[in-house]
Amino acid sequence: MKIAILGYGNIGRAAEQAIKAAPDLTFAGIYHHNDCLDNLDADAVLICTPTREVHQFAAVLAARGICTVDSFDIHGQIWDLREALEPVCVAHKSVSIISAGWDPGTDSMVRALLMSMAPKGLTFTNFGPGRSMGHTVAAKAIKGVKNALSMTIPLGTGIHRRMVYIELEPAADFKTVEAAILADDYFAHDETHVIAVESVDALNNVAHGVNLVRSGVSGDTHNQRFEFNMSINNPALTGQVMVSAARAAVRMRERGEYGAKTMIELRPIDLLPGTKQALVKALV
Repeated sequence: MKIAILGYGNIGRAAEQAIKAAPDLTFAGIYHHNDCLDNLDADAVLICTPTREVHQFAAVLAARGICTVDSFDIHGQIWDLREALEPVCVAHKSVSIISAGWDPGTDSMVRALLMSMAPKGLTFTNFGPGRSMGHTVAAKAIKGVKNALSMTIPLGTGIHRRMVYIELEPAADFKTVEAAILADDYFAHDETHVIAVESVDALNNVAHGVNLVRSGVSGDTHNQRFEFNMSINNPALTGQVMVSAARAAVRMRERGEYGAKTMIELRPIDLLPGTKQALVKALV
């Protein structure tokens, strides 16, 4: 399978490493926003651009019959993106795997699995502490911001605080920038603090993590409790998940299963290299 990358920031660089480490994939090159995609030769493209640019690129590539994978991370807009890409993919016999990071993405699969084990109950997803790439990119896009770092601080029961550190452009007004950040959909729904600093690079790191807890009922039996934890390098894991999803997308297209899908709609075995027989024997 030939896998290309569109965009080359932190996630794009991590995805390149994951492609080159995979035994069954071939790296088909890096494309930038201003590149002509007409000569692109790949089975799938990883869209490693800011979330708000995903739709336009996914639609163009899907219309050419090329599978796409993205890490779109605005939770409230995921279904709308899926519905927009679905008819394009079906019409042109392609597959788009959307929101294929770790959350949304593999955490979504964990939440679904835990719900199957305890259908009634509550699930709390607690992120961090760590750098949110989507929130950081959103803060950087605000007029007057030279550089930014958005840290996610878990407060428990799925509630989070956003600490946004910004370097201002010369002559930029802090209050104006702060108001724009607080109004952005990435930040408007959480407690957010904006702090001006001299150097974002002096604070920067890409560590992150999640604590995911479900308490519920199996049948009529209460007091079932499940907990999933991980501490990660954020772009490395996101890139790896996207690469695994690209493998699944190509396999789906080969079976004639076209359309836009989220990760909870995938067959887990399609994410992995190797034959079905070998994987079943090793994992079941």
